[in-house]
Order: sequence, then structure tokens, then C-alpha cells
Amino acid sequence: MAAPVALLGLDHVVLRTAQPERMVAFYCDVLGCAVERRLGDFGLIQLRAGAALIDLVDTGGALGRRGGPPPGREGRNMDHFCVRVADFDAARIRAALSARGVPAGAPARRYGAEGFGPSIYIEDPDGNTVELKGPPDPA
Repeated sequence: MAAPVALLGLDHVVLRTAQPERMVAFYCDVLGCAVERRLGDFGLIQLRAGAALIDLVDTGGALGRRGGPPPGREGRNMDHFCVRVADFDAARIRAALSARGVPAGAPARRYGAEGFGPSIYIEDPDGNTVELKGPPDPA
């Protein structure tokens, strides 16, 4: 029996943060996102990440206060999220991250939406783990 929906891929991820401008700087300056929309009345900033969005919700704003306290080491809203990276070159990526003061984990072969392939784990300023995923291994 066919599923009632056919998923195409990641549309957006919503991250709650107490430091929205620091998060914007990280996702735009380090990972190359662009600010697409700012909805100040709600405390929402939407960042373009390729075909998907990363939404940042200010925990001090109207929308963010409804979700409880901000994220921290003792309680997070998720384990990690993964973004597919074009032109994946682990050494180049790690060097660029290091130049921006962002520690990167060792590259490893991990399973993702397209199968096994290389990836690197990093953390954003709020401690959310971001997996940077390369192409699938050749068949």
C-alpha cells in the first residue's frame, strides 16, 4: 500500500535561540546561508539554506516565549540536523571552519538520505549539532 504522502526532502528546521544575531552570523558567515525574511513581531528569522530554510525563533520574542526556556546543554530541542553540501572537500571545509573559529569533528562515512557518504559534525553557537553531508559513495 502506498503512503499517503511522498516526501521530497528537508523543507525547513526550526531552532529556538536566545542569541538570534549570533546565530544569523554563524549560519550566514560560516555556512553561507542568506537571510530571507525577518518577522520581528514574532521574533522569527528565516535563513535560506539551498532549497531549504533554517528558521531561528528568538526565545525572548512572542513566538519563542510560548516554547519555554531557551535551549541549553541540559535540554535540547533535537539531536542534530543534516544539510547536504555541494562540492564536499573535507580538508577545505575543515580549514575554512577552523579559520572562523569553528571546531569540526573528523570526517567519517555515515548513512544519509542518499546512502553512505562522508560527513563532518560541527556545533552552532547554541550547541546544536549540524552535520555537513557530502555526496553518496559511488555505486
